[in-house]
Amino acid sequence: MSNKRIYLSLSQESGFEQKYIQKAFKSNWITSGGPNVDEFENELQDYFGKKKFIAALNSGTSAIHIALILLGVKDGDEVICQTMTFSASANPILYQNAIPLFIDSESETWNICPENLEIAIKDRIKKGKKPKAIIAVHLYGTPYKVDEVHAIADQYGIPIIEDSAEAFGSTYKGKKCGKFGDFGIISFNGNKIITTSSGGALIVNSKEEKNKAIFYATQSKEKAVHYQHSELGYNYRMSNICAGIGLGQLKILEHNILSRRNNHLFYKEAFKGINDVELFDNLNEDFFSNYWLNTILLKTKEQRENFRIAFEEANIESRPLWKPMHLQPLFKRYPYYGNNIAERLFERGLCLPSGSNLKQQDKIRIKEVIFNFFN
Repeated sequence: MSNKRIYLSLSQESGFEQKYIQKAFKSNWITSGGPNVDEFENELQDYFGKKKFIAALNSGTSAIHIALILLGVKDGDEVICQTMTFSASANPILYQNAIPLFIDSESETWNICPENLEIAIKDRIKKGKKPKAIIAVHLYGTPYKVDEVHAIADQYGIPIIEDSAEAFGSTYKGKKCGKFGDFGIISFNGNKIITTSSGGALIVNSKEEKNKAIFYATQSKEKAVHYQHSELGYNYRMSNICAGIGLGQLKILEHNILSRRNNHLFYKEAFKGINDVELFDNLNEDFFSNYWLNTILLKTKEQRENFRIAFEEANIESRPLWKPMHLQPLFKRYPYYGNNIAERLFERGLCLPSGSNLKQQDKIRIKEVIFNFFN
């Protein structure tokens, strides 16, 4: 059997990408913006519904940054962010010279804890500084507790940036992730459900917000015969070639979601009867995860690391869960509200290979490592 490396999450070619890429070259539109970008945005708007508008950008990180700008976040403002996430959720807060406030996970979805969220809001208001926004993340494709989190945000009048970078195709109570927040974020990085090689999208609620997002993403260039700039802008627009890749990838979105959910069923069977492993699963039928990554908890940090090494020795990639932001050297000085649940998840948690193109022979190799380690 081949010992070719099995990666955590690789992109999968649909076979349709070349058609749109060639279209870009034939039209000589091989820069940012263009017909493929317009078409990609329109298809995404159809997917999320006519009341949503899409600005295609060069990354999900850019989308979060633009959302913060549109919300008027400035120097010294405070922004709440889930601590259990990738740094791209929090970095844009620093781009604006704002102050991140990190909130612990809850143990059922591993996402932002509603109880600690409200504790943080009350404490900041008491200190005379009401948070300007909340960045809530659908971790590993699993929706956060939407009803509870949004009820708190509404009570205190704080807008939510819904980080759905890992949750394209996931739903809560039948509604697509990315549609709940004041702004939604999607990532098309190379390891996501579908890719544009690099790229992202900002989901907004009006044509005016979309136009303003694109304005900031194209260096804030004003309508004039010369180059006129009155506001700080950024080079964040998606390229026409990347959008062409995205158009081809959209054709296999549902296939990729099904493949990753089938991976989850594989792991559920593979770990059956192994008491040392807890496979992370949907809380109940309200939560529909795309299972972008399948994740497990082991008994101890030592056992998790030994299991990871066993995979590595078989040339199979696995990784610990995201290291919480409040533990990162860059963010350690900022306020944190919680009960160290995210820390315990990080110590015991492991991400497993979950790509849409995981083959049967890959699963045989993975299952062999599991069997040998626990037997």
